[in-house]
Parts: sequence; structure tokens; C-alpha cells
Amino acid sequence: MHDHVTHADLKSFAVNRVNVPSETAKSRRQQVNHLRTRLESYIAAHPDYDLVKMRASGSVAKHTAIRSGSDADVAAYVRAAAVGGLSADETHLLEWLRDRCIEVYGETKDAEDFQISQHAVGITMKGTGLKIDVAPVLYEDEPDDRGYLVTRNGDRVLTSVTLHLEFLNKRAAVAGTEYKELIRLIKAFIARAKYENEALRFKSFLAELIVAHLWDNGWNGEALALTDYPRAFEQFLGYIVVTELKAPIVFTDYYNASDVGASYDPIQVWDPVNPQNNVASSYTEADRQRLVDRAAEALDQVAWAGTAPTKGAAVEAWQTLFGPTFPGA
Repeated sequence: MHDHVTHADLKSFAVNRVNVPSETAKSRRQQVNHLRTRLESYIAAHPDYDLVKMRASGSVAKHTAIRSGSDADVAAYVRAAAVGGLSADETHLLEWLRDRCIEVYGETKDAEDFQISQHAVGITMKGTGLKIDVAPVLYEDEPDDRGYLVTRNGDRVLTSVTLHLEFLNKRAAVAGTEYKELIRLIKAFIARAKYENEALRFKSFLAELIVAHLWDNGWNGEALALTDYPRAFEQFLGYIVVTELKAPIVFTDYYNASDVGASYDPIQVWDPVNPQNNVASSYTEADRQRLVDRAAEALDQVAWAGTAPTKGAAVEAWQTLFGPTFPGA
């Protein structure tokens, strides 16, 4: 029983320390939407333009952003034939995208506001200082905003930011606001864990998909406890520790389970919109073990917090997950 640090305590911590304040979140979305509106106006005036459309992506669009992450993400759909096809050189592709962004937005911005970063073009917004990362998606007129992202390994991976958003939102619509807030709390734990150990790999999308799997299937015969955040953390961490992330996770929203092929990757969590894309394909055996070990440490602390003799002892246990700002009231 978690009598000392309760669901209400974790919810208060989320509100005070983790969730992006509503006005800030609204401002970020408005700035992203402004970029999209400018592009749509430009395309209307130039129907044959090879920058086809933009779609908000990432945590700002999903409403899963946390305060420590200040950037926004946008997918820019580039007509593949205009840049040399799906095998286009990434350096050339990013330079091309930067130049197109300057064409569309340059009248109101300085050239130095457009900078090529890793796998994206960063656009810095004056006033707020918000940096919007515009990632190119190679587009061949496929439905549902499907296109090819260039990964850090140089691979072309078919994806759809629109279907990813739909995948998340249809679960959250049934589960309630706690679904995304739990994801934000987990992301805060991951951010702290990475701060403490730079070698730890645990991407946010992987965490989101584990939460989705637990929502769909429960854990040990029990539904995901979204109205009891301490218990939900035990379930999330317990799943990682018990399975050691060796059990494949597959979703059947947009394809059949049989569409997923054989794999020997240490962690297998399959992209819900592409059965050929294991989102953890770059994780090594050492990465898997490191992640499982950190989850085990956290699970021990959460379990101890549930039996701790005092409120102070329970708070100290949770601080090993979230840092010294917990409980943050």
C-alpha cells in the first residue's frame, strides 16, 4: 500500500514540476501551427512546390511534452523525386530543406535562425526562443501521411506521424487524461535516469509503446492502474524487470501480427504503423541489460516506498526516480 506517497502526491508533482504549463504548451502549438499556415499559403501560391506539407509531430503534438524538453518537432514532407528519390544523400537533403524553409519563412526571419542540426533543420522562433526541429520525410504520395524518415543509421524507414498520433489519442480518449500524464511522469523518470547515467538508452517512444502495451493487455491479470500512479509505476517497471524486455511487443491497429518478420534484436518493440520497423533495433544487448538494471533499481525503491515507516523515507525513495525536486509542492 502506498500510504505515504500517493496518487495525489504524484499527480501534484506532475502539475508542479513535470507537465508543461497550459499557456506555454498553447504558445508552442500556436508557433508550430503558424509555420504550417505559412507553408500552406505558399503552396497555394506555388502548386508545384516540392515541399508538400508539414505535420506536427513529437511530444508537443502528442501533449506528452515535459518541462525539461523545450523543443518542438515538425515533419516536412518532401517530394522524393525532387531530391533524388528515397536514396537521397542526407546532407544534401537537409541543405535543400533549409533553403526551402528560408524561401517560405525567410521574409520574417534572419538567415541564422535556420540551422542544420542532426537529421533536421532547426528554426529558432524570436521572442520565445522556441526551437522547432523540422525533419524531412521523403514522400511518394502514399495515404495517411506515410513517408520515409532518415534514421541516425542512414536507413529509410516508412512511418506516419498522423497514424502515430491517432494510435496514442484513441487510447487516451478511452483511458482519460491520466494516460498521457503517466507517460509524462515516466519521461521525467527517464530524463533523470539519463542525467545520472549518460550511457542509458531509453527513448520516449519506446516508453510510450510499453505503456500502450500495458493498457491493451494489463500486467499479471491486472489492468494498468491509471488512477493509482504508484501502482502504475510498479506495473511499468515490473514489466521491464520480469520480461527483461525479451518479449516482443506487437500492435495490430494497422497491420496483422503475422506481418512482423523474424528478428534477433535484443529488444523488439514494433512500430505500430510499420511491421518492418523495430523501434529498438539499434539497442544492443548491453543497452537492454542496462535498461533492465535501472528499472530494477527503481522498482525496488518504489516497493520500499510502499512499506516505508515514514513519509520522509517514502519521499526519499521516490527522489531516486525523480531527483531532489520531488515532491515539488
